[in-house]
Amino acid sequence: MRCFTASLGAETNTFSPMLTSRDGYRERLHVGPGEHPERPTLYAAPLWVARQRAKTKGWDVVEGSCFAANPAGNTVRRDYEAMRDEILAELRAAMPVDIVLMGLHGAMVADGYDDCEGDLLSRIREIVGPKVPVGVELDPHCHLTRQRVAASDVIICYKEFPHTDTVARAEELADIIEAQALGQVKPVMSVFDMRMLNGFPTSRQPMRGFVDKIMSMEGKDGILSISVAHGFGYGDVPEVGAKMLVVTDDRKEFGDALAEKLGRELWDLRDELRPPALSIDEALDRGTARNQGTVVVADGADNAGGGAGGDSTFILRRMMERGITEAALGPIWDPVAVRMCFNAGEGTSFQLRFGGKVAVTSGQPIDARVTVLKLVRGMTQTFAGELRSVGDAAAIDVDGIAVVLISTRLQALGTDLFTNLGIDLAQRRIVVVKSTNHFFAAFGPIAEEVLYTSAPGPLPRDLRTLPYKKLPRPIWPFDENPWK
Repeated sequence: MRCFTASLGAETNTFSPMLTSRDGYRERLHVGPGEHPERPTLYAAPLWVARQRAKTKGWDVVEGSCFAANPAGNTVRRDYEAMRDEILAELRAAMPVDIVLMGLHGAMVADGYDDCEGDLLSRIREIVGPKVPVGVELDPHCHLTRQRVAASDVIICYKEFPHTDTVARAEELADIIEAQALGQVKPVMSVFDMRMLNGFPTSRQPMRGFVDKIMSMEGKDGILSISVAHGFGYGDVPEVGAKMLVVTDDRKEFGDALAEKLGRELWDLRDELRPPALSIDEALDRGTARNQGTVVVADGADNAGGGAGGDSTFILRRMMERGITEAALGPIWDPVAVRMCFNAGEGTSFQLRFGGKVAVTSGQPIDARVTVLKLVRGMTQTFAGELRSVGDAAAIDVDGIAVVLISTRLQALGTDLFTNLGIDLAQRRIVVVKSTNHFFAAFGPIAEEVLYTSAPGPLPRDLRTLPYKKLPRPIWPFDENPWK
């Protein structure tokens, strides 16, 4: 089995003022053929799985380049086209191949390209022809466009949010594509547009039960795979929105009906899917009212994982105004402040301005006397077995609150974001994390309670406040009943 595999991933917030250049990919993942690390990475799980099958099943694997950037604004056109063309040239050089496995994000936008993945996959199809199976793994926060569905044989999205199952889904993708190449199955995809923008965290009900249900259906009645494409509401593209995807073994009509049935089930649950959000003061009141245990508060409005700057100061300022202590907050992206802390050294107290730099939605900077608690060069945090760099990092104490400052923009993922800097979370009554839900895998088990806030920020909870220009209508919550 001769397999070509490569990866290109970026979650694009089209409302973000921060463009994504090739340097943004070099900061996260930018490796040539055969240079991918000996561990899975978020968008390149199919490549890692193919490597394992080269060892266990004798696959002849041709590895292409792998590119991934942290979420931000549109990718610069010339950089997207250059990375795309590198992958396509590597595929041409590898021909003939029996199968293609691609690891993509699914919400990548570049100047002039609303659907980068659809563009890339269409060009891949032109190279390999109609008979070579093409399998694609996508992040569920994708735009499941008609172009990419037409260019692929099988698409599978991660089921979990937080995304802890990337390797498991890549294994399933490889199984189906291999079986197709051997003539054992004939995959067909069915897509149902749920006509809504919503959040689907699988760390709580009812989404937890729904995912368990669809997983129990796979492998029966010719059902090869079921995915929920959550969509990415911060991408202003013509095919944004949640969609249900069912892959069957040559049962198109059955798959179409099942996709609609499951999609309408989720539509009926739309008001229950997203966790309730509290105001900043409501969340802080709940946290300070507890006499034991740690309350974790999620600031999703400033989630770097959704393309935000990760430097807003609204919650921290309010904590300082209220005199809250025995607390921690992070991360705040501020390379200048990190450098100043390194210049000062551990144990030094000095006047520091930090945060509030990227945009109006970041709030005003904090000006305070701080004490440098700990400094770490090239620090990482852990997520789903992957080490993610936050660059040089500093822990500071400001009015009894331990704050993590980082030089590489990233959301809160693992508890080692704090513990690597000597911050004992068990000693903190309130821990504020800048993340929407990926934090939950690590922080949920240590939390007495997890709360979600609707703080100001560049990722507003109410999507109706965003200036869309390409939004497909009708769609909920812009239209109360898009089914009319």
